[in-house]
Amino acid sequence: MELAFYLSGLVAVLATLGVITGRNPVHAVVYLIVSLIAVAMVFFALGAPFAGALEIIVYAGAIMVLFVFVVMMLNIGPDQDSDHTGWRHPRLWIGPSVLAAVLLAVMITLLVRGDMAGAIDGELLAARSVGLTLFGPWLVVVELAALLLLGALISASHVGRRSNPLRNRSGG
Repeated sequence: MELAFYLSGLVAVLATLGVITGRNPVHAVVYLIVSLIAVAMVFFALGAPFAGALEIIVYAGAIMVLFVFVVMMLNIGPDQDSDHTGWRHPRLWIGPSVLAAVLLAVMITLLVRGDMAGAIDGELLAARSVGLTLFGPWLVVVELAALLLLGALISASHVGRRSNPLRNRSGG
């Protein structure tokens, strides 16, 4: 399980470097998703399956939906969607593919060896303890975070609905 921890951590660091150095937002998001899945595997290796599942569902899933939402809000026209920079070229997808293959190999190795129960020493993080902590002493903070996210969603919707003043000019 320690090998899985270290390999997943290495993949997370390399994928995060891909996010930082990426020139194209699509590739940066793909590297970000690989990084988040690697962090989820680190959580699994540490004996926190609930945190790992939340990492995959909330972050990796939500990032994809958010990215699609932003692309839809930007309203990229056909002239801006041309492939003149070659961002869809297969050589640009080798990095995320290799990192994801390493994560897949680590996971398959763990499943074949049956070493899933041998987590690194620590306390098991269960869903019940997370729920009792979040909705116990941290209830006000959780509610304030929810209101902040709701305000951000409304603001993004409002900004996205504004018409572009350059598009409304009649060419004079």
